[in-house]
Amino acid sequence: MSVAAFGLVLLGLVAVTVLATGIPAYLALLLAAMVGALAGLVSGVVTLDLLGALPGRLINLLESDLLQALPLYLLMGALLDRLGLAEAIFRSFAALAGGGPRAPLVAGIGLGALLGPMNGSVGASVLAMTRTVGPRLADAGVSGALREAMIAVAGTLGVVVPPSLVLILLGDALLTAHTIASNATGARDRIVNTQDLMRGALPAAALFVVLAIGVAALLGRRSARTSGVVPRPTGRDWITAAAACAAIGGLLGGVAAGAFYAVEAAAAGVVALFVWAAIRGRLSGGELGRVLSETLVGTGVLFAPLLAATTFTLVLRLLGTDKLVEAAITGLPGGPATVIAVGLAAIALSALALDAFEIIFVVVPVLAPPLLMRAPDAVWVGVLILLVLQTSFLLPPFGAALVLARANLRTGATLGATIAALAPFLAAQVLVLALVLANPALTHLLDKPVASVAPQLSAEETEKRFLEMMKPQGSGLPPMQVTPPALQK
Repeated sequence: MSVAAFGLVLLGLVAVTVLATGIPAYLALLLAAMVGALAGLVSGVVTLDLLGALPGRLINLLESDLLQALPLYLLMGALLDRLGLAEAIFRSFAALAGGGPRAPLVAGIGLGALLGPMNGSVGASVLAMTRTVGPRLADAGVSGALREAMIAVAGTLGVVVPPSLVLILLGDALLTAHTIASNATGARDRIVNTQDLMRGALPAAALFVVLAIGVAALLGRRSARTSGVVPRPTGRDWITAAAACAAIGGLLGGVAAGAFYAVEAAAAGVVALFVWAAIRGRLSGGELGRVLSETLVGTGVLFAPLLAATTFTLVLRLLGTDKLVEAAITGLPGGPATVIAVGLAAIALSALALDAFEIIFVVVPVLAPPLLMRAPDAVWVGVLILLVLQTSFLLPPFGAALVLARANLRTGATLGATIAALAPFLAAQVLVLALVLANPALTHLLDKPVASVAPQLSAEETEKRFLEMMKPQGSGLPPMQVTPPALQK
């Protein structure tokens, strides 16, 4: 076995280790990186000087503006939860849904779509939804199986709804991958950026949210008590919910539209929430310390896998695994459809053991460049990656969102009952994925118009414009008698 192929074995061992032992993925990645580095040193492929690039690589990672937004987004989510804003929003959404048995489920999907982009990883999103939505669903009489399915679905909305941190980081990774692919193929395509990916993901995300709300409304009529116990929102709740939704929607929408950066939006949101809390006196008695502690813990939980994934990716590159994958993908028979199918299948399998951030930092840098060499529509490929990740996180029995929802809620529902409750949502997810896979144009509905190409001019019009340009401005002199080069015999 070549050293490059040994890198693929290490990636498989990471997945098996995480699934078999339950140890954190970042620890498995670090252990695999150590084994890979040792194998490279023994074989002579890797030298200590090359491994010395790791500190600089980690420092560059931590200096990224995108990662600076991560703790701020988490702080926004913690403040929304602790300050009672999530409760006001949930009650208002339930009232807008018309009350009754479907209201809490519809409100849960709406709250997940609103707060999901600020929670970072799927694990953080599921935990946040467990705290904010889980008790409200229980109070409304929703069955344990349906509660688990709802929390799992709401927890994955942050993967695809712009401008989630997952989407932002994937956009940055695709920019690098697309550049590498364009340089390798000599193509002169416009390099994709994060805003392109946000615009491409928005139609698919909106479609899935609408379908999920429809499924929730239908299931709610059969699975919740007809009376319901979601309290009616007070006048203050309406005002608070309207202000919070306008502020969050404006900030997140501004990031998605490219009006300002993610760090700016997150910082502005945190300042606004702190001002509101100070006016209302909601962060007294140690509450501020608890909010900050929760944010720091969440940040550490997210940054540990990023550092481990960056270390592991460096080892794979030193071993030559990325070149091996590139040769395998570019040499696949068939057209772009075959390449896309293989690439998406690899990402789906990776999602059973790794979180979205880990996949973006481990799998995407290795897999995306050769994938874009064969399927150059980077926006379409990026949206498909997001939808596949979301689907894999819901896929029973190992989907991360489903496993975490069951572990956090502990409703006592059987796995079979939870899968039955999840099935309609999963069918909606697969439908959206299939539509985007079959119609790449869906990811370009919101593309900015491209300037039209100037029309070809006739020889007479070319001569006229050339002579006009040669005429001295403001001198009153006749134009110089010069024959345009294009018309010279």
